[in-house]
Amino acid sequence: MPEPDSVVYELSDGVATITLNRPDAMNSLTVEAKEALLAAVERAKADADARAVLLTGSGKAFSAGQDLREHANSLSEGKGLNETVRRHYNPIVLGLTRMPKPVVAAVNGVAAGAGASLAFACDLRVASEKASFLMAFTRVGLGADSGASWTLPRLVGHARAMEMLMLAEPVSAERALEIGLVNQVVPAEELAGSAHELAQRLANGPTVGYAAIKAGLTFGSGLDLGNALEMEADLQDQCAQTADHMNATLAFLNKEEPSFEGQ
Repeated sequence: MPEPDSVVYELSDGVATITLNRPDAMNSLTVEAKEALLAAVERAKADADARAVLLTGSGKAFSAGQDLREHANSLSEGKGLNETVRRHYNPIVLGLTRMPKPVVAAVNGVAAGAGASLAFACDLRVASEKASFLMAFTRVGLGADSGASWTLPRLVGHARAMEMLMLAEPVSAERALEIGLVNQVVPAEELAGSAHELAQRLANGPTVGYAAIKAGLTFGSGLDLGNALEMEADLQDQCAQTADHMNATLAFLNKEEPSFEGQ
């Protein structure tokens, strides 16, 4: 059946909230949901009124990852993965990581497989105390996808990433905080408010500078120090020409609070 609301896009206080909205299926990702999510990510990027992005799930789960019922049908028809990694997951992950705006994940429950990978592709993660993370790929005889082989070791280190991916055991919210997988853990009833407050704080900040930080970290993670330094210099030159930088510098000199407009 068509699911026109499998992903919901809302804008408030400069924050574009993207909600995975298949609660009865633990927000698992069908082709339709993946296409809707990609469209929402692209919409957030193009939305001039959206200065930060918040990604979350409805109901008790963040996302259980690939919808295995749909996947099983694809296997029975001899289609395998049917190019969904390249057609859907890869563009979504690139859209989140290359978003020129800060992206916050509000992980409200279980985040498994590609669902966990989506959270890892965000810039910051706020988790409910009821959240958990499960690299479920080997449970169904698969390797990692949706960027997990790149994002996860950068968050928790090579050894822990290998453990999570190979053993496929759930990681609690408390443990996720200990190993650096999430930035903050809050009571379940406070998650929506805390995550939105963080996203709104970022939305009110120097978004051009945030975009430069994202680009610099992504670029620099695969380079030697010399090239990373050159990339930083290029990005700083761009930021230094913005009105935000000039206004914030003057505000600092005048002992005033700066305001940022993203230009």
